[in-house]
Amino acid sequence: MSEDAEQPSAPLSGTLVLEFSQAVLGPTAGLILADLGAEVVRIEPAPNGDPTRYLRGFGMGYFPYFNRNKKSVVLDVKDPRGLAAAERLVEQADVVIENFAPGTMDRLGLGAEALTARHERLIYCTLKGFMAGPYEKRTALDEVVQYMSGLAYMTGPRGMPLRAGASVVDVMTGVYGAMGVILALRERDSSGRGQVVSTALFETAAFIMGHHMAYAVASGEEVPPMPERVSAWSVYHQFKTKDDETVFVGVTSDKQWQRFCHEFERPDLAADPSLTTNNDRIGERERLLPELRELMASLTLDEVIARCQRAELPFSPLARPEDLLDDEQLIAGGSLLDTLFPGGQRAGLPGLPLALNGRRWGKRLDPPRPGEHTVEMLGRAGLSAEDIAALTQDGVSASAPEPRAS
Repeated sequence: MSEDAEQPSAPLSGTLVLEFSQAVLGPTAGLILADLGAEVVRIEPAPNGDPTRYLRGFGMGYFPYFNRNKKSVVLDVKDPRGLAAAERLVEQADVVIENFAPGTMDRLGLGAEALTARHERLIYCTLKGFMAGPYEKRTALDEVVQYMSGLAYMTGPRGMPLRAGASVVDVMTGVYGAMGVILALRERDSSGRGQVVSTALFETAAFIMGHHMAYAVASGEEVPPMPERVSAWSVYHQFKTKDDETVFVGVTSDKQWQRFCHEFERPDLAADPSLTTNNDRIGERERLLPELRELMASLTLDEVIARCQRAELPFSPLARPEDLLDDEQLIAGGSLLDTLFPGGQRAGLPGLPLALNGRRWGKRLDPPRPGEHTVEMLGRAGLSAEDIAALTQDGVSASAPEPRAS
């Protein structure tokens, strides 16, 4: 069990997690457990740590976001001495998380079967592309399963499949992995035994697509991509405003329709008997929507927002990711956690969207430097200072030169 009592009120305080991971999937599961109070230790490859740290392009945001509240140990587990050190850490751990390609952890001697056989209380969370079945040996990525599941087909226009604009399948699979770990910890409280927790990208993508699968059965029709969908609501569209901004407005009940007509000063629409109900308005959509587009185009974005707020309608201007850094709702609610980036920048990044009796959990540690906690963790595992120094000298481990204040 962990000796770290930094946040005793957090639900998973006292739980030690070893994370053998890369990119988004495994780190998401570890992030959730870390934010909930677990002591999560990244086991990174020598000499420079997780390659994700050095990605460019959109990958630049992976490490700073998914690795707060974690510690870093750099070890070459392909070296027998590094593997032995990793085993010493496993002896103390409650949970191991891994998301490497199928067979990788087995080849290293750190697979689920081997470790759970030696450590009966260990919970081993394995995150893969596919669960048991014909595909289980295949390698998958978020974008691959978006294509396999129909998510890319649903997102883009017909003939132009488009992946979702974030790694939604990676993140959701990580969430299910963390949930499985929490369930396994609960079961261990009564059974005294750990178990293997497994989840996968493709099955998560299928779960996300379940309501579209159900539509195919219920309608008996081919499912159209979202740009062609017939919405269940008569007004559920984006509009251009007078100042060339984009705003989405939804009218999802007949009471909302009456409020919409009042605030947008269209009593004629409210009084039109052919527009009384949502289904009536769907039937008149070809006539109604051009009128509403013309109406919105006569108003500025601020005017549309003010009227939608008074009418208590669902609405949103079109935002960009960087807009969230200054979002008043996220700031006021404490949802943005101040984070130090490897390049020295600081910014607020989203915390868990979760509260228990109003309690939320913040940042205890900034994303670690490579090997920042190698000496600390190997010392706790029983290695002497001389042993640790020898591993470092031989390149089997690496450590940051000095501790860094969070």
